Amino acid sequence: MEKMGEKSSRIQDFHKMSFEEKLKIVKEFSNLSDEEVNLLKSMGSLDRKIAETMVENVVGVMPLPFSVAPNFRINGRDYLIPMVIEEASVVAAASNAARFMRDGNGIISIATDSIMIGQIYIYGVKNISFASQIIYENKDEILKLANETDKYLVNIGGGAKDVEVRAIDTRNYGKVLCVHLLVDVKDAMGANTVNTMAEKVAPFIEKLTEGRAILRILSNLADRRIVRTRAIVKKEMLGEEAVELIAMASEIAASDPYRAATHNKGIMNGVIAVALATGQDHRAIEAGAHSYAARTGRYTTLSFWEKDREGNLVGTLEMPLAVGIVGGSIKVHPITKIALKILNISTAKQLAEIMGAVGLAQNFAALRALTTEGIQKGHMRLHAKNIAVMAGASYEEAEKIAEIMVNEKNISFYRAKEILEDIRKKS
Repeated sequence: MEKMGEKSSRIQDFHKMSFEEKLKIVKEFSNLSDEEVNLLKSMGSLDRKIAETMVENVVGVMPLPFSVAPNFRINGRDYLIPMVIEEASVVAAASNAARFMRDGNGIISIATDSIMIGQIYIYGVKNISFASQIIYENKDEILKLANETDKYLVNIGGGAKDVEVRAIDTRNYGKVLCVHLLVDVKDAMGANTVNTMAEKVAPFIEKLTEGRAILRILSNLADRRIVRTRAIVKKEMLGEEAVELIAMASEIAASDPYRAATHNKGIMNGVIAVALATGQDHRAIEAGAHSYAARTGRYTTLSFWEKDREGNLVGTLEMPLAVGIVGGSIKVHPITKIALKILNISTAKQLAEIMGAVGLAQNFAALRALTTEGIQKGHMRLHAKNIAVMAGASYEEAEKIAEIMVNEKNISFYRAKEILEDIRKKS
């Protein structure tokens, strides 16, 4: 029950209202100023009509910096890497790390075929083993039904390729039968395709097993869609002590889930920045990555660093990456289209290989900073301008304030305010 004077968020047919009507309600509900409303109205590079085709109830856009990381050489080819991220130092760190890894063909990154998993969970099956056998015997019919939903995908060599059956022990409902539909989605992320196929075959599987389909949806643990990446950093560039320290830090992370979580977050800084720039489902990527890191029953690292026989630092990364260059918002968002043009790629496999390479480079940069100067030095140097702006400085003032704070090695909000006051007194 609403209290006297309390505003209600229960708004009938809000989704049917015009953009201006929605914005007016948000303004009144949240006491926004005219200036704040005008900021929401300023859609920048994303046309409002496009935004409204992407999601419901649009009242603005949330811009993030779009950067480019140079120096990357991946599988013998040079790239400029588009990255969208708000965290200071990530783009600079990735660019610098790529410079260390340019020898020969640079970072080597290989992605598997684009196999996604659709899951159909069947409850109430009396004889799990017998039902599993029946499903396998009818595999061809299941695949035929699934592929009827997307003839174009089948014509270009994709589509449902195989069926697997698993039995799941649940706490309160006993054994549940899980049917995996393995689908090659080619250059798409694949969620809509796989979900449609799972829903199509579910009634037939119900008939075969005499059970009830409870769930029909893809899995974001895309462990059939893997990217494997490796790189070498020469000891002459890095120093023997740094090689040893990074290798040790990698082993610690692999052995301790508390450290592994932060180690993997460093990888995802690079991966997700490229994912945002190219219009990927970054939430699915995150879910798949962390699930894969825990696939043995204990959470560990997605990458590993060690010394080779010559004393160089060698790094490897293995993770699932469900990405696409067609479908969804990829061909709708104008900036996403520009990002893909900058990369100049023609397949989703290439995009996955690039993202794996950026993830490994970002991971190296973080480990190098951690084991040498400390993570905060470089990060806070780049963050100094943000702090100055938070203190009320204009862009020009922020540049001066950041330089002073870096030289003083005293980067803080309160110091920024002191310097800003001093600058304005003298002007």
